[in-house]
Amino acid sequence: METPTITSEDISITPSDVIQHTYCPRHTYFQSVLRLPQFEEKYYKAMKGRRMHDLKLARNKEYLRKKIGAVEKELDVYLATPRLRGIVDEVLTLSDGTKAPLDYKYAKFKKRIYKTHALQLVCYAALIEETYGVPATRGYAVYIRSSHHVAELKIDDRAKERLRKEIDEIREILINGKFPRRTRSKKRCMDCTYRNYCPQ
Repeated sequence: METPTITSEDISITPSDVIQHTYCPRHTYFQSVLRLPQFEEKYYKAMKGRRMHDLKLARNKEYLRKKIGAVEKELDVYLATPRLRGIVDEVLTLSDGTKAPLDYKYAKFKKRIYKTHALQLVCYAALIEETYGVPATRGYAVYIRSSHHVAELKIDDRAKERLRKEIDEIREILINGKFPRRTRSKKRCMDCTYRNYCPQ
């Protein structure tokens, strides 16, 4: 199979791309270099419809933002830099002058923010900092299925540096078409939509 040529101008990385890459780097290769479909469209559409319904209900709860200390909000904000792009549910301006992403999750809160949710918030914080030119050192996830529990994530420089490295690795795979290492967790291979293509 001939590998399509990808240039740096073609690269547009999303938080979902970063999450999938950290789960297994070969996902990046199969999806974005070989362009193999995942056949998850029906599931995605069902979840999107459910999420939009609950998102509308949750946004009416202004006390959630007051608890955080937000003095201003922007809804469904599309942000893009040369390396990353995404739509943030809400960009909050906090009372100390910093900004923070807020993301709604159709999930239950279980003592701490899920790793994938945390990584998504770090992506959004990086986008906010570069776009607005102000610090974004916190992010918030609202867990709809736990009575709209608001969980705060501290976002430090180490988290942002890890994100930069992940993006660099993704770009290298996309530009050079290099077949990457697989995840160290074989359990993840069990449910992978690309398992039939992937050499073990």
